[in-house]
Amino acid sequence: MGDLHVVFGTGPIGLATCHELAAQGREVRTVNRSGRAEVPAGVQVIAGDAADAAFAAKAAAGAGSVYQCLNPEYHQWPAMFPGLQNGVIAGARAAGARLVSFENLYMYGDTHGLPISEATPDNPRTRKGTVRSAMAKQLRRLHASGELQVVTARASDYFGPGGLEQSPLGELVIGAALAGKPARVVGDPDQPHSYTYTLDAGRTLAALGTRDDVLGEVFIVPNAPAMSTREIVDLVAAEVGSPIKVSVAPRLVLRMMGLFNKTIREVDEMLYEFTQPFVTDTDKAETRLGLAPTPLPEAIAATVAWFRQHHAAGIGR
Repeated sequence: MGDLHVVFGTGPIGLATCHELAAQGREVRTVNRSGRAEVPAGVQVIAGDAADAAFAAKAAAGAGSVYQCLNPEYHQWPAMFPGLQNGVIAGARAAGARLVSFENLYMYGDTHGLPISEATPDNPRTRKGTVRSAMAKQLRRLHASGELQVVTARASDYFGPGGLEQSPLGELVIGAALAGKPARVVGDPDQPHSYTYTLDAGRTLAALGTRDDVLGEVFIVPNAPAMSTREIVDLVAAEVGSPIKVSVAPRLVLRMMGLFNKTIREVDEMLYEFTQPFVTDTDKAETRLGLAPTPLPEAIAATVAWFRQHHAAGIGR
């Protein structure tokens, strides 16, 4: 196993992981389809299809830790996600590296408001939850058989630098607020909800990729104490400097929009997360890894600042 860290995926979580590893002075290579990404100086970016096992093996050559931070579009999960994971597995196995898997909480299904922890059993009731559960079981089997060293980080719905359309607090809330528009949310905005800050996810993944006492385990990324989405919108308003109206999209409207938008269509089955308490218990990661979640006011302030710079540069608008 080498000292190189290879991060597959340069979305918000992949980039947060890359920046954290680079800040620790580690050698980092990132992999995406374009070969372009805003990475720290000295970080290599290579282009290719991670689902291609031969390419993934070349991309991971010399790695001690490989990070799976890829995430296809919502409607492409069943068709693309398993293949992407298989490619990263092939890369990690060829390099003799550990695989650090970034996942979400969909495999746990609807806990009817009960807190989610690493001990919560898999109980997927959605298409995407079923895909996630099957992928996680594959990694558990590989680790248990000794074919691959695996460690897993799982996050709730995330926000932070880079979290645009794919984040429920991104363009629909912070981007809209900066444009003087209402925040657009789904479900019940007064239910408590655990949100994951992208930088906290990056710190967690980096810790799992650099410690030997975590192999074979699952850690839920530390999240700040849950607040309601409306309370978080109020934090955004404080940063923006003006009140923000909250506009809730009725489920019927979402379903009608889903007839024309594949991504919105996929939101419908996940609405249970936003109609009741959706709260995580992250004591394991905080205790074992010594990681404290970033306080929400601080994380929201940093995210709003990033959005200001992003929009000022005329990107993505």
